[in-house]
Amino acid sequence: MPKPKPQPDTDQTVSPEEEQLFTSLRAQNWDHFFGQENIKKALLIAIEATKQRKESLDHTLLYGPPGLGKTTLSHLVAKELGVNIRVTSGTAISKTGDLAAILTSLEPGDVLFVDEIHRLPKTVEETLYPAMEDYALDIVIGKGPSARTLRLELPKFTLVGATTRFGLLAGPFRDRFGLVHRLTYYSPESLKTIIQKASKKLKIKLDETACLAIAKRSRGTPRIALKLLKRIRDFAQVKNINKVGLSTVTNALDMHRIDEQGLDEHDRTLLNQLINKHDGGPVGLTTLAATLNEDTGTIEEVIEPYLLQIGFLKRTPKGRVVTEIAKKHLSK
Repeated sequence: MPKPKPQPDTDQTVSPEEEQLFTSLRAQNWDHFFGQENIKKALLIAIEATKQRKESLDHTLLYGPPGLGKTTLSHLVAKELGVNIRVTSGTAISKTGDLAAILTSLEPGDVLFVDEIHRLPKTVEETLYPAMEDYALDIVIGKGPSARTLRLELPKFTLVGATTRFGLLAGPFRDRFGLVHRLTYYSPESLKTIIQKASKKLKIKLDETACLAIAKRSRGTPRIALKLLKRIRDFAQVKNINKVGLSTVTNALDMHRIDEQGLDEHDRTLLNQLINKHDGGPVGLTTLAATLNEDTGTIEEVIEPYLLQIGFLKRTPKGRVVTEIAKKHLSK
């Protein structure tokens, strides 16, 4: 039996140890959540208006690349509302009975956070429609001609959904969310602040140049910034370095083959294969996947987004094309 191919080391592959690290460093209040300022302001206004009216918050959908703070925001929303939060994922709710058990256990005003909400089965998603609109759950009892529908009244709750694949949600489902926000990549300055705060919790001494160097290699993503910080902490500890400067960051991340633009080995392989085997493109996704011996989903969801974001790759009607700035970077 062939061995499975290793997956790219990205923010989508998170070990239990790293997840525990991210949880311990998660912002506990709005003042400690840096970045996404417009979303923060919009959510705080909606929450304050909700509290004044003594209603439940509108159902909220947060979408965007992984690692930008969707889970953290959901916890902050629940904390600001002063209610409990129930956390689950689209893959964990496989049938309507699972959903019914969760919804009937909620208290009035509670927040139900569903990560990867685009992965809910169609039957579960459709069961959510009356739950979101009418706070009621329709249960079918029996089969065939004798089947009947029983309606259960639910407490008023707030569904907060998070997804990296906004386009996979059905239109009627998206329309039932009163608040829809897209999280964007962070600037190096915002990431630098996050890294500085995290380094204090991890008891790492970083100078200004080191913080900025880590931020620039973090692909605009706080989760990646924290992963890199952890690797640098290990490197500094083993090498007996008390204060981390630019040279330490460079040496540690060069060891992991992460360059100053945040590109890793998988990014460079894709770009180099496009250049060396296809003259820089255009190349269709299927052909590119065959060239890399990789599945199309990994290319589209894991490798390409950042390359597109920084302008190293273009998608055209004829296929993928490597840009001139990417060629210049790789030639250094």
